[in-house]
Amino acid sequence: MEKLKEAPALETARLKLRAHRLDDFAAFAEMWADPIVARYTGGKPLSEEESWTKLLRYAGHWSLMGFGYWAVEDKETSRFIGELGFADYKRDIRPSLGNTPEAGWIFSPAAHGKGYASEALREVFGWGDARFADAPTVCLIHPENAPSIRLAAKFGYEEVRRTTYKDHDVILFSRH
Repeated sequence: MEKLKEAPALETARLKLRAHRLDDFAAFAEMWADPIVARYTGGKPLSEEESWTKLLRYAGHWSLMGFGYWAVEDKETSRFIGELGFADYKRDIRPSLGNTPEAGWIFSPAAHGKGYASEALREVFGWGDARFADAPTVCLIHPENAPSIRLAAKFGYEEVRRTTYKDHDVILFSRH
């Protein structure tokens, strides 16, 4: 399979899924600095510097791994509203995730509750199913993040175990 250098463009009825761009950075950093977003993703809002590193990491995933995260753009407003995709973060977690692609999704609070995540995940998991064939994917979710747990279940993820990552409780889910 061809190794991609950036996120292929995908579309839904309301969303464009595309590669991150430099002009996403202000909205990207704002999202990651929001305490509501940080609540289940490490517990503290990210600084501008930490957000910049995260944005560069996403570009590097596509360049080096041939998969990664998409920026999510609202078609109506052309505004960056979140991101989702697959990554290999080489997390220091036990048991190790190995080279299993890890799915993730995050949306700005203004986009919560509108069905955007489900709509975008349908496209991304379709792409992932073709890309990763019969290989499993995993995701880590904070045990109190009920909306993400429901989304994971909706797309076939099943709880494998409860563990900790960076001193935070997480649930490891797997999808085959």
